Amino acid sequence: MTENSYTATNAKVIDHWVKTGWQWGQPISHEAYQRAQAGEWKMLLTPTKPVPRNWFFQDMAGRQVLGLASGGGQQMPLFAAMGAVGTVFDLSSAQLAGDRAVAAREQYSLTVVQGDMTKPLPFADASFDLICQPVANCYIQDVLPLWRECARILKPGGRLMVGLDNGLNYIVDEAEEKIVRGLPFDPIKDPALLAGKDVMEDGIQFSHTLETQLRGQLQAGLQFVDMYEDTNGDGRLDALGIPSFWATLAEKGA
Repeated sequence: MTENSYTATNAKVIDHWVKTGWQWGQPISHEAYQRAQAGEWKMLLTPTKPVPRNWFFQDMAGRQVLGLASGGGQQMPLFAAMGAVGTVFDLSSAQLAGDRAVAAREQYSLTVVQGDMTKPLPFADASFDLICQPVANCYIQDVLPLWRECARILKPGGRLMVGLDNGLNYIVDEAEEKIVRGLPFDPIKDPALLAGKDVMEDGIQFSHTLETQLRGQLQAGLQFVDMYEDTNGDGRLDALGIPSFWATLAEKGA
């Protein structure tokens, strides 16, 4: 596995997951969309805790929103129900197909762009009022260039809301009972981490530090507004109340 090929592998893995019923690849129903239009909705960036309502602009109508690695037909339909103008960017064909299907079913306009978030994003400076990224950075090796790209394409006063893995899931065994490895978890630098593993089951994942995930956003020129922690939603770490995810809201200065 090389730095040039792992994202293509991950796209194929996620396509496979979606086709086998992956939780995060199942588009919302028509009924859920109708409820969202009536103001009854919740959005997830991490497994269980909904995004606070005050993370969104008070009036989302007409706002330019980018769903970054946010295919699957879960977040973008909610933004459409709020009246926002959506663009979804993802490398997984199956995830993008989910968003296309919901947009066609509910008859709203959506720009769909297939691309790799490890590369420069194909959007002009100051294009978006809000960028939404559910947990996805664990599928790329280096997050710092992505934060810089997010800051570049946000309008002044624009917001970045993102779900982040804090790394704890990578240090424990399958039963989440023992610490069995250290950090960082980086299969490109340490191919032994993939030994005996089925790549189609787990994909090529990477741990990231507080410095790259949080400080990295600050270094890119963003300012934190709010954040929270979340658990896996199941398993022993969840039962013990041990957070394994963060969600952050950052803003670009006016």
